[in-house]
Amino acid sequence: MKQDAGPLAQRDLSNEKIWGEHIAIGTATDPYQPAEREYGATRAILEKIVEREGLNLSITTKSDQVLRDIDLLKRISERSALAINLSITTMRTRLARLLEPRAPRPDLRMNAVRTLREAGISAGVLVMPILPGITDRPEDLSLLARTARDSDAQWFAGRVLFLTSASLRHFMPFLADKFPKLSRQYHAWYGKHNDAPDSYRKEISARVEYLREKYGLGVRPDRSVNRAWRSPQLQLGLETGG
Repeated sequence: MKQDAGPLAQRDLSNEKIWGEHIAIGTATDPYQPAEREYGATRAILEKIVEREGLNLSITTKSDQVLRDIDLLKRISERSALAINLSITTMRTRLARLLEPRAPRPDLRMNAVRTLREAGISAGVLVMPILPGITDRPEDLSLLARTARDSDAQWFAGRVLFLTSASLRHFMPFLADKFPKLSRQYHAWYGKHNDAPDSYRKEISARVEYLREKYGLGVRPDRSVNRAWRSPQLQLGLETGG
């Protein structure tokens, strides 16, 4: 993690070309990894974002550690479009510990959704990735959607596992060790195409859509921005010039 994240964020945010662009935090790596407690890189970035107005921002994480920054998130949401995505693939604690050994328990993440919503911050649940034969059972997905609804999540979205060649090399030994009965199916599906068959993906998409409708959940956050982007330097110039 970059210890100079704050100054770098300030430099990038000072570029007026960022106006109207969606800023996505957490797409490549989780912004609330355990190391964040020591380095505070994500908080340093948020401290610079809170100085702006009219931005379009989303944060995706598997950690309830996001609640540490709820003070900044509340201030950001008052001035910009902000959406928090909590990634939760299963509500089964033992399975979650096996699949995501460093992530907080799923109930803690779902509680984070509730706390964010109580603070007036837009938040929802991403069931990504959905693992064929492991986390795709109808009753498991239904429990996830129902718990999301009960936690006041605004949206619920899911996507089937996609494996690049590099990811496949790491994932297959884990699968052979923990879920050996699924190895042949995964090799057949992902060995050449990196993706599950189209028929299966359509089946899962339909299942997720059904659950959204059943529990009254949205598809995605509202990313509209109602305020014009403002730079602190520009505001300062106008104030001193008056």
